[in-house]
Amino acid sequence: MPPYNVVLLDDDDHSFDYVVRMLKSIFGHPLRRGLKMAMQVHLTGRVVVATTNLEQAELKRDQIHAFGPDPLIPRSKGSMSATVEPASD
Repeated sequence: MPPYNVVLLDDDDHSFDYVVRMLKSIFGHPLRRGLKMAMQVHLTGRVVVATTNLEQAELKRDQIHAFGPDPLIPRSKGSMSATVEPASD
């Protein structure tokens, strides 16, 4: 089975704390890795948060979409966005 990336997309409606908490909750990423990924998505607009099979990648993308708004940012009305893309060799 070919691998797929789960790609988290940046927006202005979620805090670094939210991103780190979400990555720990959904993927089990430790604090340091979560902070590094939060910085990368902030600076580049996207970050690969996992590489796995298609079924698992779609599940993780859906979990990101269902995580909910950031309670620290009043204008945050929903979850962050993510995509599933084929992983490059």
